[in-house]
Amino acid sequence: MTFADIPRADPATTSDERTMLTEFLDYYRATLAVKCADLTPEQLARRAVEPSTLSLLGLVRHMGEVEQGWFCDFAGEQYTRPYSSSDNRDGDFDDAVAEQGCVDDAFEYWQSQIAHAREITAGHELDDSYFDERHGLEFSLRWILVHMIEEYARHCGHADFLRERIDGATGD
Repeated sequence: MTFADIPRADPATTSDERTMLTEFLDYYRATLAVKCADLTPEQLARRAVEPSTLSLLGLVRHMGEVEQGWFCDFAGEQYTRPYSSSDNRDGDFDDAVAEQGCVDDAFEYWQSQIAHAREITAGHELDDSYFDERHGLEFSLRWILVHMIEEYARHCGHADFLRERIDGATGD
């Protein structure tokens, strides 16, 4: 699978806060795609280390659900996670299998959730917020963007190790 069509540009070093946050988030989204580029379904689904079910494909599925969860919650939209459930909270990782259909579905879902998150972000101010019943806290769009950056950055670190183990590829 190739991701040459997913641009990855360094975030501007001087810009307004909103631009900087969204550029950093897009940078890390693209970094995860780069880590998955040109791999077979078998390579994408390869587990890190027993007993972990961590894989690049699992990370893509997970980040699709994370995008959906935070941004749909913020926008007050109903959604269902396609991979995880109350019966299997780690279904995004556990059920990531080396089949082309699973890979295609994961990447289409992830990219659709990114597009939807961008639409939601564009329609709100950084200080707009919502009350999250599950956490019992108020979350601003600014907080969500910062959280998404740290979530991607952490998982891109995992992706670095996974990719290096697969074929020796390293780099940001």
